[in-house]
Amino acid sequence: MRRALSLAELAATMGEVPVGAILVQNGKPVGAGWNRPLAERDPSAHAEILALRDAGRRLGNYRLPGTRLYVTLEPCVMCAGAIVQARVERVFFAAADPKGGACGSVFDLLPADARFNHRTDCTGGLLGEESGELLQSFFRARR
Repeated sequence: MRRALSLAELAATMGEVPVGAILVQNGKPVGAGWNRPLAERDPSAHAEILALRDAGRRLGNYRLPGTRLYVTLEPCVMCAGAIVQARVERVFFAAADPKGGACGSVFDLLPADARFNHRTDCTGGLLGEESGELLQSFFRARR
């Protein structure tokens, strides 16, 4: 999660909402991303999506079983859907997102609903205070 936080800090220096994500398989990083929707002019360029894309290219597959995603903010609905489609085994997030989180805050897509053909376990709060402070200071500075 510390590596994901450093990627979130990188996003903040670029004027992006400070969210970072690392995808790990067998204890080794296989994908990384940070928020870049402004730079990429792409509404789907969230940290989680970019980490999944990076891992897919590196591993040569869009299915990413046996992986764990560490992300500094609770995934949104779009990201939760991509996580399920990629077959990520487990998600750890730092700060909850009370306005759009899809892992229990607003929606509860992870762990995936029984109607999905894949279940992803989800745990929140890992370095949540640090991530929350980074987000709050970013938005405070923008006001």
